[in-house]
Amino acid sequence: MSLLTTIMEHSLDDGYAEAAARRGATGTSRLPKALSGKLGLALGLVLAAIVVTVGAAQAQFSAPTEAKERQRLIDRIQADTRDADALQKDVDTLRGTVAGEQQSALNRPDGDADRTLELMAAATPAQGPGVKLVVDDAAEASEGGTGGPRESDSFSDTGRVRDRDMQHVVNGLWSSGAEAVSINGQRLTALSAIRAAGQAILVDNKPLVPPYTVLAIGDGKKLSTAFRHSADGEYLHVLQTTYGIRASVSVQSHIELPAAPSLILRYATPDPAVTGRGGQ
Repeated sequence: MSLLTTIMEHSLDDGYAEAAARRGATGTSRLPKALSGKLGLALGLVLAAIVVTVGAAQAQFSAPTEAKERQRLIDRIQADTRDADALQKDVDTLRGTVAGEQQSALNRPDGDADRTLELMAAATPAQGPGVKLVVDDAAEASEGGTGGPRESDSFSDTGRVRDRDMQHVVNGLWSSGAEAVSINGQRLTALSAIRAAGQAILVDNKPLVPPYTVLAIGDGKKLSTAFRHSADGEYLHVLQTTYGIRASVSVQSHIELPAAPSLILRYATPDPAVTGRGGQ
């Protein structure tokens, strides 16, 4: 009971009570009373006001300049965009002109000889029976066997299809009697290049994504049989059994291939020196 009585009678600590009494005796104002203190306070307030005023003036002065610079950049970007669009239209027009000239150069009224030339040059779309060959990475591309076609290569992931694998596939189809070939819709010509950029496969500098679908026009059954028994077909079989690369070949009754996106026309002229010796 004495503890409760003490708490009720002395709810405020003695130290707090003494501090409150002193503050009441000296007053609650904390402003300096001396003249020097008042002058210092006034000088500080004036300096603070000057800093705020100068900052606001600088911000107001620089705002129009920044807005003008921003607008200048926007105008420049818009102008460059218009120039780029105009150049792209010119490029598209020139491509159309070049394609028309190429087509007219190849389309001469010479009958079957010219049609065969167009087919071999991939200048026109092609259709007919053939085979469909799908090549894909192994289910777990990081796993594979040892030895075989890749034993001397530093490429660590043996379960991935590489550019030289597709080269073997395409060359095998050509040698087996294919008349026209495409990979993932990209028509191949006699000048097409299958290369690698890192782990990506490029066909004529265009990246391909697995699975790689190869379409070849020809006698479907004969083409399929000839490819399976060729050296390149055996190479693909080794990749399947040793490294887990997935591949399937099926005969198709009808295949449609687009024309090559661009062709390079080369003209041959007789050498005067050779012509002169031949005339003698």
